[in-house]
Amino acid sequence: MQKVRDIMTKNVETCDPTDTIYEVAVKMREQGVGSIPICEGEKLIGMVTDRDLVIRDIALKKANSSPISEIMTDQIYTVKEEDSLERAAETMASHQVRRVPVVEGETLVGIVALKDISLTNTMAHEATETLHDISESHGPVN
Repeated sequence: MQKVRDIMTKNVETCDPTDTIYEVAVKMREQGVGSIPICEGEKLIGMVTDRDLVIRDIALKKANSSPISEIMTDQIYTVKEEDSLERAAETMASHQVRRVPVVEGETLVGIVALKDISLTNTMAHEATETLHDISESHGPVN
């Protein structure tokens, strides 16, 4: 059974709670990500998604110079490195999120996305089908 540690992204870019909304938005664009963890040192304290930027920043007319801590989500759902991919998928489904931080205690060690899990499961299914096809008897070889 595959574990979260097998597919998670390590060395995740983070932001500080005092970084401005603008700085975080620029970093997300540069990194090509839809969310970014907010950490005090190594301690995970929040997450910001592209949706947060729209709903909590633009719609509420926050100043781009406001600290990201004003709009970050501080109710964070996490998994551990040793958790199964099924557990990670269940966490995402039950909380309707596409990415979950991977923590050791309160320390951020990675992030796992639904896309990562679906690619892994698709490949596993394809590998099983291929193995099945290879293993079937095709009659005598000439």
